[in-house]
Amino acid sequence: MSDSEIKVRDREALLFHSSGRPGKIEITPSKPLTTQRDLSLAYSPGVAVPCLEIAKNPATAYDYTSKGNIVAVISNGTAVLGLGNLGALASKPVMEGKAVLFKRFADVDGIDLEVSTEDVDEFVNCVRFLGASFGGINLEDIKAPECFIIEQRLREIMDIPVFHDDQHGTAIIAASGLINACDLTGRKLKDIKLVINGAGAAAIACCELVKSMGVSHDNVIMCDTRGVIYKGREDGMNQWKSAHAADTDARTLDDAMDGADAFFGLSAKGAVTTKMVKSMAKKPIIFAMANPDPEISPEEVASIRDDAICATGRSDYPNQINNVLGFPYIFRGALDVQASTINEDMKIAAAHAVASLAREDVPDEVAAAYSGRRLQYGPEYIIPAPFDPRLIIAIPKAVAQAAMDSGVARRPIIDMAEYENQLRGRLDPTAAHLQLISDYVRAHPKRIAFAEGEEETVIRAAVAYRNSGYGTPILIGREDRIHASAKNLGIETLEGVEISNAALSDRNAEYAEFMYERLQRKGYLWRDCQRMVNQKRNVFASVMVAKGHADGLITGLTRNFNRSFTDIASVIDAKEGEIPMGLSIAIAKGRTVFIADTRVHNVPNAEQLAEIAIQAAEKARQLGHEPRVALVSHSTFGNPYSEDTDRIREAVGILERSNVDFEFDGDMAVDVALDTELLKLYPFCRLSGPANVLVMPALHAATTASKLLDKLGGGTVVGPVMIGLEKPAQIAQMGATVNDLVNLAALAAHDAEHN
Repeated sequence: MSDSEIKVRDREALLFHSSGRPGKIEITPSKPLTTQRDLSLAYSPGVAVPCLEIAKNPATAYDYTSKGNIVAVISNGTAVLGLGNLGALASKPVMEGKAVLFKRFADVDGIDLEVSTEDVDEFVNCVRFLGASFGGINLEDIKAPECFIIEQRLREIMDIPVFHDDQHGTAIIAASGLINACDLTGRKLKDIKLVINGAGAAAIACCELVKSMGVSHDNVIMCDTRGVIYKGREDGMNQWKSAHAADTDARTLDDAMDGADAFFGLSAKGAVTTKMVKSMAKKPIIFAMANPDPEISPEEVASIRDDAICATGRSDYPNQINNVLGFPYIFRGALDVQASTINEDMKIAAAHAVASLAREDVPDEVAAAYSGRRLQYGPEYIIPAPFDPRLIIAIPKAVAQAAMDSGVARRPIIDMAEYENQLRGRLDPTAAHLQLISDYVRAHPKRIAFAEGEEETVIRAAVAYRNSGYGTPILIGREDRIHASAKNLGIETLEGVEISNAALSDRNAEYAEFMYERLQRKGYLWRDCQRMVNQKRNVFASVMVAKGHADGLITGLTRNFNRSFTDIASVIDAKEGEIPMGLSIAIAKGRTVFIADTRVHNVPNAEQLAEIAIQAAEKARQLGHEPRVALVSHSTFGNPYSEDTDRIREAVGILERSNVDFEFDGDMAVDVALDTELLKLYPFCRLSGPANVLVMPALHAATTASKLLDKLGGGTVVGPVMIGLEKPAQIAQMGATVNDLVNLAALAAHDAEHN
């Protein structure tokens, strides 16, 4: 399912943007501001000192302020997505979204600025006088030809990078794909004959970049809605089109495509016909990048050519031309060397870095997101996946090096190996791996039972699960009530959502028999089992999963954990050799910490603590972390000693004897476990760095810690995630949000594929 096919209802989108704190971004301080001394250092009188230093030497602004990590995302709203000229204010949700992408993919702080003018001079003056605030300028959603003029003038008068992503982001990723497509088809850039359909900002940027990379000017034909842009044409021309006018007799796109080696489409659906494709040279390269529907679909190309390499802007086809592969990382590299501009050398370096990455062996976690097939350099894999965790290293390094080599880096990097380590630490891998899990589930859709199916939040979550392409949600409840609630919520249709009434199901007898076989020697009569199936939706949903009629279940919104878990445990056993447990995933300030057990074991004994450590470490590794496990308590290595910590030290002994393949130690206080400097006080400690898995001494400590982080930690807590059961079952916290339920349902679906 493509991004464009993941259905987002209007109401759902509005609720997402309006719930909690409106919008998608906020500003949080990076220094402590608790005491009067903190405030005195942050503001008056302490702030005067860096002010005076910057006045003496403006370059020190990068040392004493956040300038070096801030990019302004600026638009006047004249070309918002595919919606046209909506104006500056209406573009703000998009600009906030762009700022979020900068942070999410490259740890760059984006500040959105919406400029309410369509006058080029006014726009340029507004931006130029704000330049002191930022390390770079990302122009966005500005219509052509004004975008060309604005970018050029700002680049001339500003000493920080100015980059119009609609132009250059597309060009860089398209160029990277072209490099590899030429390699696979035995071509050289200087020899290919390229047709570009479209003459807007992105098309002209693509044309300029590939020419600067070696494609001959004489071998490129650009077309617009009036046909070929040829020398001598006067109709519908401007200076940017004229620069790429071809000396050719071709007058139509049909003419231009005859014998062409490659095609770049940045125009509209259906612009290319099968006849045109048939007329192209052997092993044609076809990048149909119109969104949401390409100029010609890969299926149409395949129907007449079996030798073509295709790329589109969509995620449901191989080789997606996606700007998010470029702009966050390009700015990361430019900011890190304090580049004065993003020049052609840096863009070319980025294109080659992206192309080179596609030729490398693909990590298992990335391959897993693509239907489990091994991605391998070839016609259907010429561009890396957007969530490839290696991008944060490969592209910034290349861009930074190019900036230094071309003389625009004001603070060159001395130690590239150390810089690579810094890049690796910039982003926590958890978010990327959760996205990979989502992509994997879309490729392997599952049937998930939502046990509390009459609740409005659950109905919304089920619809969101369906719309996300994760599979089929099954709402357990009374059909009339569910439909009435859906109507009240403004949900147009429940098509694709199944409803199962436990009391009226034709599987009741089968499910009751299943339960009776399990419980008859535990004091249960037949009628007890029948009543459980009819009246307990958690039991009904659990049997549905146990019998294979659903792949997993989600519950917990309206009932406390103990009641929900008791129902599920009466149906679903623990995995052989494992114990059921809850794992909370806390993500904050670029770090992820796994907290266990936050669900099941009240005061785990030594054997249980050791098993909890092993299972939590395995899950952490699945999510891209090399586990460093701390068995925590109130004491650190026996100080202060108490008998209560004996079981923790015994658990450490069990792990020692088990020869586990991860770092661990304990007993230790949580501040020591998480703080590099405090760990240095204990040189004998087995941990090579701060712990990322915390095995808590008791349930009350685990739940208190995870809930405290959730409410006060300034980050996100996912879960608790149930692990250790034979079948996927996730128990949400009471009062969970729609997003919480959808995330847990996706995790249940992912577990179903790997159980």
